Amino acid sequence: MLKDDAPSNRVSLEDTEASATSALLLSLVVPTYNEAESVTAFLARVSEVFAAAASVELEIVFINDGSTDSTLERLMQHQATDARVRIVDLSRNFGKEAALTAGLEAARGQVIVPIDADLQDPPELILDMVARWREGYEVVLARRIDRNADSWAKRASAAWFYRVHNRIADLTIPENVGDFRLMDRVVVDALKQLPESRRFMKGLFAWIGFRTAFVDYERQRRFAGQTKFNGWRLWNLALEGVTSFSTDPLRIWTYVGCLVSFVSFLFAIFIAVRVIIHGIDVPGYASLMVAVTFLGGLQLIGIGVIGEYLGRTYLESKRRPIFLVRKIYEPKG
Repeated sequence: MLKDDAPSNRVSLEDTEASATSALLLSLVVPTYNEAESVTAFLARVSEVFAAAASVELEIVFINDGSTDSTLERLMQHQATDARVRIVDLSRNFGKEAALTAGLEAARGQVIVPIDADLQDPPELILDMVARWREGYEVVLARRIDRNADSWAKRASAAWFYRVHNRIADLTIPENVGDFRLMDRVVVDALKQLPESRRFMKGLFAWIGFRTAFVDYERQRRFAGQTKFNGWRLWNLALEGVTSFSTDPLRIWTYVGCLVSFVSFLFAIFIAVRVIIHGIDVPGYASLMVAVTFLGGLQLIGIGVIGEYLGRTYLESKRRPIFLVRKIYEPKG
């Protein structure tokens, strides 16, 4: 299924003749954190997929995001026998968004495909994505049409996040689309111009735009290991996404404050009229405590929302690098 806006014919006759004589350089960007059990199977699957793709020259950029297991050693063993493997070793664990950014910075390909090593996203789909790219699309999104491999809680929270984010933010993020996608070099170069250090990559991918197509697939179960995104990390990622691309949470509390003040004003008029007409004072310890605690809670929530934005502004103002590279391991020969 493709978007309604049809692309222009980007491929000229000269490009077609050039592509017939030179292979397309495709970079796989693979963030890894404690994936020692998966990298061997991942490389075997990728090699099988691209064995017959003579028109594609493959580069596999692994980003070791501060793994504490034998991931780096396993990657170096594979690099010794596979010249396509490059390894970017970060100085510590910076998180997937930073590791993905590091991989995009290091990738040299004409097209770049971020993909996880757990084989939940099938490498076989990449060839279909390349076919869409050859039609003139600069971004090809892999859209999950079946997420039964994920837990119910993860599916429900994802649906809730997309619904809330796309309602309150000016930017629309495609639903059921992760980091697995194909991007033209011009798209990656545009991403590299974005300076923020607190990065929500799905939002940044959507913000830059470009002509986009979709390829549907069924998400598989992890080949090995455990997911690194628990409920708390997913919640923080959702907060990052909402606060990075919308100021509506701040605006909402303006309306909440106006509404509470208006109700309080009406209640004050009601009490005054009742006392004047009936001479009855309203006994009110319970109601007073409810009002105080309710308004106090609202104020604390509002301060918390402001704090989320202020904290992100503070971190951005430091202008620290998104990641630090300990060493880049290039293939020998």
